[in-house]
Order: sequence, then structure tokens, then C-alpha cells
Amino acid sequence: MANPLISVNGLTKSFKTFERREGVLGAFYNLFKREYREVMAVNKISFQIEEGEFIGYIGPNGAGKSTTIKMLTGILAPTSGDIKVAGLIPWKQRSRYVTQIGVVFGQRTQLWWDIAVIESFKLLAKIYEIPEAVFKQRLNRYSEILELDEFLHIPVRKLSLGQRMRCDLTASLLHQPKILFLDEPSIGLDVLAKSRIREFLKYLNETSHTTILLTTHDLDEIEKLCPRIILIDHGKKMYDGKLESLMDRCVLTQKIVMDYKTPTDFVLTPELIEKGLSQYQSLNPYQGEVLFNRNQLSASDAMSILFKQFPIRDVEVQETSIEDVIRDIYEGKLQLPGLEK
Repeated sequence: MANPLISVNGLTKSFKTFERREGVLGAFYNLFKREYREVMAVNKISFQIEEGEFIGYIGPNGAGKSTTIKMLTGILAPTSGDIKVAGLIPWKQRSRYVTQIGVVFGQRTQLWWDIAVIESFKLLAKIYEIPEAVFKQRLNRYSEILELDEFLHIPVRKLSLGQRMRCDLTASLLHQPKILFLDEPSIGLDVLAKSRIREFLKYLNETSHTTILLTTHDLDEIEKLCPRIILIDHGKKMYDGKLESLMDRCVLTQKIVMDYKTPTDFVLTPELIEKGLSQYQSLNPYQGEVLFNRNQLSASDAMSILFKQFPIRDVEVQETSIEDVIRDIYEGKLQLPGLEK
């Protein structure tokens, strides 16, 4: 079996932070004696990523996502643990390594602020030693897909956030990297800009087999792009596997909303409970909602039972969102024993 493209074993990063004393007297003491505490940003995380995978790397603020990305890109060296990406150690073999990766940080740009976008692209082509004919071919391709032509000759500082992000994506791909690291690439973007970038990333992964590691708080983005997720919290890995599997194991019940033909007094009998229905709530005389156990019943079976016993005009099965599941995990309402691979 071939070696994985990205291999992370026992990755740990800790920082020392200065503990400031309060008040004037505390500030005076700080001049002579400083106290520090150790903060564990990433705590013994391990995972492997194969070539061509599209991975969602998610967690709440302060979970350690950005710190992990900075170690994977070689910006930070780990306190302990090992990383190998495309056979290279990121922070030790920087000059060779940067030719293999593309990086986009949503809050920062790699473009030069006061010159036209096209000039930034040309400078990057020189840095990466991309032949002129190849550079033009790649730029034309990305310009067409991301619709860059209208602002290629405008200074970066005059671009909208969505325009700049499309240019940053292009800049990170001009040297055709094997791996693309994306840290909150859609932060602050409007719906149209998000959609355009999402479709481009999907196209890139499918056609070029570029391996993509995406961190984002936009769980809708994760659901539409990433078959596999790695979930971390407080620096520790909580789950690594298929998003679909996480939803199947964590979402034990589903909701059916019923519209009645006539005012109905729904009674949740022991027989219905035994079949897998639970927690009925009347919304009004003509509408109610009931939960069913997904391990006992399919949605179609649950609806069949309800239609046979009640005067139902219409039903709607409401899917539990990934956002609800992840929130419950973060808040400790949902435990994940044995889910981590």
C-alpha cells in the first residue's frame, strides 16, 4: 500500500503565556517577577490523508485548527510529534516544500497590496520559476473559471473581499501544488461569492485530484464539499471519519411534521412507542410533530404508520443538520465514545 500524502503522528504544540497580575501593584511586581503558564494548543493529534481527498478540519474557536494548519504548512514547528507531507518535513525542508503546497488564509492575502493583480501573479510566477507559456495557460484557465478578467488590472487594495479571495485562490494554485490548505477561506463573503468559490474547489478536487484540507465555521460548506471530517476540540481529536457515518451514529431520531385534514387529538399510544415513535408535540389543532427512532424505522415506514391511523393531509420529514450535531458535541450534550478511528 502506498504511503499517505499527509502523515501526522502525535502532533503537539504548546505555548507559554505571560500571566499578568491585576492593578498597579500587580503591574509593579510584573516588572521584577513574571509568571507563565503553558497552553496546549494541539495535543497528540494523529491522522493520515491520501492523495485526492477533500477533508474538513473543524472545531470551535480556540480548538487548535489554525495552529495545526500552521504546522502543516511549515510556519510553526511542533513541540513534539511528526509530520510528513509529500515525503517532506514542512518546517525543515521549507524551500522544497513550498513548491508542493498552496495556502489560503481568509484573513490575510499573499498578493501585493498596491499593485495590480496581474503584476502579483507575474511576480509569483517568477518566484516559482513557472515557464511563461505554462503561466499564461494556467492563468487563462483560472481566470475563465473564477471570472477574474474584469479586475486583473486593478490594485489589490481596491478589490472587494470576494474578488480578493478568488485572486488569492488563483495565486495559491499557479504553481500547481499537490495540496491546498484553506484556513477560513469564505469568512466574511456573501452568498454568491461563497457559492462561486465552493464550486471552484469542487471542480479543482475532481478534475486535478488536488488534495484539500479545509478549516471553516461554515458547516454548510463542509456538508457540500467534504466526505470526510476531522473534528477537534481543546487541541484533541474527537472524530475522524466520514461525515455520513457521524450523522448516522449521532442522529438517532428524526422529526415528522404533520398537517391534518381535520382537528386531531394525536395520542401517542404504547403500541406507537413500541414501533419507534416518540415525543409528540401539538403545534395547533391542525398540525403536530412527532419524533421517530431511525434505528427502528425508516422515514417511509414511519409515515406509513401515521397515515394509517390519523387523518393526515401532508407530512414533512425534517432532517437534523450537521450544525445541530456539531453544536451538541461541543456543548457536551452528545458524547462520541468509540467513534474516533
